[in-house]
Amino acid sequence: MEFGNWFGMFAPAGTAPEVVARLNRELNTLLKAVDLVEGLDMVGAEPAGGTPEQFAAFVKAGLARYEPVVKASRAMAD
Repeated sequence: MEFGNWFGMFAPAGTAPEVVARLNRELNTLLKAVDLVEGLDMVGAEPAGGTPEQFAAFVKAGLARYEPVVKASRAMAD
């Protein structure tokens, strides 16, 4: 099993679509800033950006991939 780290931005369910669109637009702009890209590169991170739909699909795929492992391990959250 291969694991990695990632970071993402979430908003509460029911957040107005125009707010989600603006947050997404601003975040994608930030992820192109030279100083941020250079800083992320220094720690081995790669900015991805994208759409809310792409991020939702990424999260959904990750949950599907790791769910059997978590269940088999009988891990419990405290």
